[in-house]
Amino acid sequence: MIYLDHNATTPVDPAVAEKMAWVLREHYGNPSSIYPIGRKVKELMTEAREQVAAALGVDRGEIFFTGSGTESDNFAIFGTLDSHPDKNEFITSAIEHPAVLEAAKALEKRGVKVTYLPVDPYGTVELPALRDALTPRTALVSVMHANNEIGTIQPIDDIVRICRERDVPVHTDAVQTFGKLDLDARKLGVDLLTVSAHKIYGPKGVGALYIRKGTGICPFLRGGRQERGLRAGTENTAGIVGFGEAVRVFQEKGKKERVRVEKLAEALKKGIEEKIPRVKFNGHPERRVKSTINFAFPGLEAEAILLALATKEIYVSTGSACSEESEEVSQVLTAIGLRPEIARSCIRMSLGRDNTEEDVQTVLRELPAIVEKLRRITAFNPQD
Repeated sequence: MIYLDHNATTPVDPAVAEKMAWVLREHYGNPSSIYPIGRKVKELMTEAREQVAAALGVDRGEIFFTGSGTESDNFAIFGTLDSHPDKNEFITSAIEHPAVLEAAKALEKRGVKVTYLPVDPYGTVELPALRDALTPRTALVSVMHANNEIGTIQPIDDIVRICRERDVPVHTDAVQTFGKLDLDARKLGVDLLTVSAHKIYGPKGVGALYIRKGTGICPFLRGGRQERGLRAGTENTAGIVGFGEAVRVFQEKGKKERVRVEKLAEALKKGIEEKIPRVKFNGHPERRVKSTINFAFPGLEAEAILLALATKEIYVSTGSACSEESEEVSQVLTAIGLRPEIARSCIRMSLGRDNTEEDVQTVLRELPAIVEKLRRITAFNPQD
């Protein structure tokens, strides 16, 4: 099997699975309990919080565990808007993850004015549009750090600078950059930042939200005093400890492993461009997460390519895993200017630490043959 969908999820690292199993077997106490077995679990959670905080360059008291990246995004958006009842405007980009876009739609139903910033053909937010959209009633700006479909990295530092001039807080979804780029929330300057465990070889069902000290935000879940009263509910202790272990592993393997994966991805990108005529690469040529590759194959349907690759046990995707079952054309691809028929021809390949040079060579052997065959049987028109 060749797995090329690491942006959707990653396999759980063996060290993570082992650590979680140990917690499940031996440390079942409730971390809110004051007797020893509860306090021990609290200690393990604190260690995990410190690991996530250190990886982001922040204090542990600024890290709040959640149930997913989606929950963290919703927490940041609704929590901030609720804490500013005198402000009813929200700004985001046209190519956000569904976790943000669906939250934006819900805000609109509540009467909040939502502005969707346009992007250029590379998927980069247009900063003049941000300046024009900001008003004294803007409660929050949320722009993802890097796009999950095309990998384009947004100029978050510029976005923060523009928003600081108007005293507007900034949230960024960094799910696709955590573990792939050097990520320092303080240097980035954002007020809120989302990360997720299952994108870094940790368990599903665990996320975290960085909330800069002093940032106004209301509780997302109400009940007990867990997560300092901002996110009630008994914590997923094994998952949180697993998250911390996943962070420890990627910190240990460090830049060396990341560079290796990026080299493999660049070789795959170059090979596709050399071996398959009339393809179109989507995303910024330089300012992008290089392990993410998105190509259009004009004249073909992406689903046909995906299914043909699956028969060879090569697994790719057509876009966001959170909207994979939808028949709608990707809003990311249409936002960068692709016609619907071209957008429907795009596939995404996202590499990870389990991929090898042999994997790349196998894909470069199988994919061109599949595309050639599909073009032949669909009467491919090179003008499409």
